[in-house]
Formats: sequence, C-alpha cells, structure tokens
Amino acid sequence: MYIKKLELVDFRNYEKQSFCFHEKINIILGNNGQGKSNLLEGIYILCMGKSFRTQKDLEMIRFGSDFLRVCGSFEKAGKELNIDVLLSGEEKKFKIDGFLGSKNADLLENAYMVVFSPEDMRIVKEEPEKRRGFVDHELFMIRPLYYKNLSKYKKSLRHRNILLKEEMPNEELIDVWDENLFKYGSKIMRERNGFIEKLKQISKEVHASVTNGKEILELSYEPDMTFAEDFEEQRHLFIGRLRACREADKTRGFTSAGPHRDDMGISVNGVDVRRFGSQGQQRTAALSLRLAELSIIKEETGEDAVILLDDVLSELDGERQKFLIQSLSSNQVFISAAEMNEEIKKSLSDGYVYHIFAGRAERDSAPVVYPDN
Repeated sequence: MYIKKLELVDFRNYEKQSFCFHEKINIILGNNGQGKSNLLEGIYILCMGKSFRTQKDLEMIRFGSDFLRVCGSFEKAGKELNIDVLLSGEEKKFKIDGFLGSKNADLLENAYMVVFSPEDMRIVKEEPEKRRGFVDHELFMIRPLYYKNLSKYKKSLRHRNILLKEEMPNEELIDVWDENLFKYGSKIMRERNGFIEKLKQISKEVHASVTNGKEILELSYEPDMTFAEDFEEQRHLFIGRLRACREADKTRGFTSAGPHRDDMGISVNGVDVRRFGSQGQQRTAALSLRLAELSIIKEETGEDAVILLDDVLSELDGERQKFLIQSLSSNQVFISAAEMNEEIKKSLSDGYVYHIFAGRAERDSAPVVYPDN
C-alpha cells in the first residue's frame, strides 16, 4: 500500500496544506520546530486514527481553532481508499469512502504503518508498558479482533477496579468480572504468545545481519500469569490467580494480576538488554524489532507497510543507516531530517523532496532521481 494524497486543516502548526506523495521515497526537510514531525503525525492519523506522539488529541488542534481535519487517500491492493478524520472538541469522527465510523478499529484493518523514531529505544529500556504497546500495536493491524478483545478486557478491568475500591465490595459481582477478565484475557495471552514467538525468529535473523553475526538477539513472552494452551487449564490458572490476589487487591484498590502486567524479555548474547544493555545494543535491538515487524506485516497481510522515519537516521551510524535504507526498498518511505548527506541520497530510489518552513510546505518541481547504487 502507499499514501497518495493528504490534506491538513488546522492541524498543529498547519493552517491548510495539501500534499501529493511519491509511491516510494518522500524526503521531508526542514529545521527543528518547523513541522516535519507534524506532517508525519498527520500521515499516521490518516491511516491509524490516532497520534504516535501524544495520547491527548486536543493537543493536535492548531492554536485558536476549534477543530482539525486530516483527509486524504491511499492505495491498497489496487484500490483507492479515501479517509476523512475530523476532531472537534472531544469528538472524533472518521469517514472511510464516505461511510461514517467512530472508532480507531474502523481504520486499523485498512492500513499498515510502522514508525521508526528516536523514541524506539524506550521499547527496549523502559517499563513493560512500552513493550506491551509495541506488541499490541502490531496485533491491532494484523488481527482486528485483537483490538476488540483488548478493549473489552480493559473495560472489565476498570469495572473490577471500581468494585475493589468500595468499602464492602459485592463478591458475586467481582466473580462476574473475573470471568470476563479470563474470557478476554486468555485470548490476549494466546495472541501475544504466538506473535512474540514469530517475532523472535525473524528479529533474531535481522539482528544477526545488522551486527554481522556478532550478536544473538533473543525474545521471550513473559506473561504475568502462567500461559497454558489448554482452555480449562488456562481458566484454572487465571481465575485461581485472581482469587488468590483478591483480598490484597481490595486493600490496594486495583487488580494486581493479569495480562495488563505482561512483559517481553529481550536479551543480547544472553544479557538482559532492558536493564544491562549498552545504548548501542538497545538501539540495535529496537531497530531489529521494527524491521521484523515489517516482515510480519508482509507475511500476514501480503501488503508492504508504509514507513515513517521520524528524524531517526541521525541516531544511527553509517553502517546501520545503509542497512535500514536497503531493508525498506519495497516500501513507501517518508524520511524527515534537518539535512541529508549525499551518501544516503545515493542509497535511495527516485522520489519527492518537501521543504518545510513554519507549517508551510514546498515540493521540488520534479521527482529527484538518485543514481543507482
């Protein structure tokens, strides 16, 4: 798939700006604070329905405006899809080929997009929530039902936590929410286990290529509850753990066990890089995870994901820059940067160059054709 057109209206520092994109390479150049990342964010919202930079939608509305609009089109499997996203106050609406939707899930099954950014290191080195978010985002795209199961799990979790905070909580109602947590939580665990197992194999091969065989990357699913393939065994383990923690949970006022506390183990040459890895090892592990993510999307959907490189090349040394660019030859790629050196330009196919200044964009008059490698 690839993005064809985009229009931003009262989005961040863009008052109104239209773009037509090249199906392969799109370079976004400009100094810091001019709107490069804002443009990539707008592309992401067109396909994913939300930001990769903030959880607060209202932050994206241009100062002085009451709403924002992101609209455009992309081509997938030979068909064009037109998307219109409108945010007014707290209300967000989507239109897909003219049909109204109201949830991010309405968009997720239509588009595949992966962001590379300096923040990727947080997946490796920070709290488990970052790694769960990485796994969940991938599963949202390739398993649309996963999004619904996770949403229902979180809703059940909120209801159980509300009960736990009561002075004398209704035990029968807690039992009901325990069953709901198992119903959806067991499905979440099964999907995470399968995905991480697949990610483990692909990322290991990618990492060996990036490091010329000097490092071995290993991943593992670290569920908060013991995972079992058998349904009845999983139910026994899941419900039993919740009941064992119930009295303590009443004291705490929240549910202390479940898939909302899962993690993913990441080691290099047998060392846990989440805690003990060098910055270089953490950065390379994050790069391997992202590249493996692309392979899984292609394998599962038959489509090449759109790639956003948000000022990430400056974070990599020359060897890893070349490896990354070569790995993305079949995808549509958006590269934001303050400047780009000639060696990297020579690694690229033909494409468009946009220059961004204070929320205004100008495109070079003709596609830039770079020499063959």
